Amino acid sequence: MGNSLEGKVAIVTAGANGIGEGSAFSLAELRADIVIGDIDQTNGERVCERIRGLGRRAEFVAADMMKLEDARALVRTAVDRLGAVDILVNNAGGVRPRPFVDQNESNWQRVIDLNLMSMLGASHEAAKVMRDGGAVVNVASTEALRAAPGFSIYAACKAAMSQFTKTLALELAPRGIRVNCIAPDLIETPGLAPHMPTDPEGIDLRNRHVPLGRMASIAEAGSVVAFLASPASSWVTGVTIPVDGGITAAGGWHFDTNHQWRLAS
Repeated sequence: MGNSLEGKVAIVTAGANGIGEGSAFSLAELRADIVIGDIDQTNGERVCERIRGLGRRAEFVAADMMKLEDARALVRTAVDRLGAVDILVNNAGGVRPRPFVDQNESNWQRVIDLNLMSMLGASHEAAKVMRDGGAVVNVASTEALRAAPGFSIYAACKAAMSQFTKTLALELAPRGIRVNCIAPDLIETPGLAPHMPTDPEGIDLRNRHVPLGRMASIAEAGSVVAFLASPASSWVTGVTIPVDGGITAAGGWHFDTNHQWRLAS
């Protein structure tokens, strides 16, 4: 079975950079037309120009995905300008790590709004008009699958995203709409870059905790999103796929300086 998305219209939230940009471009490479919703107009328009360079239609919509009215406007724009909605990529999210006891209600509500409510709003609006046979791809995190200090609310949101994926997959299955989720880690995004080591020793230590021994590009993450949106994954729905170079599978195992496996003590 082929993987062409010719004639399909995809919405990508937070598509102006990072995994969203990689997803939008990967979908366009499969010949989908793209609508990007983001608060970053400069980079959003830049990504649209890249996509138009592939001969695909692309529209940018200024949208704060934490606001339901912006989610409605984003979906309405896709229908009005490009004629349909076939694919939704829920990529909006982010966090600044902080111990739970050091947070207040305002802090955790923002994390919930950005990482969970944004997905619910976009999914609700898109599912109502999505053509049968469509696809939803949610972008969670490996924090959905493991514990990480400082990420309590974020991890809860991403775990909820993974569980929501399963349930929505069942509800939309009669329409042939598939719903899947990816759990990425160590992707070379602008948001992650400031937190990554730049010295050789730090880079080596980080890479020894990744079975594949490196970070991934946004294109690599985007290609998995595009696969899950394409006919090539027509028998896949309701799953969360780690996109993390084997970090989740390793479960604490890592390489020592002699490249021998060791279990973290």
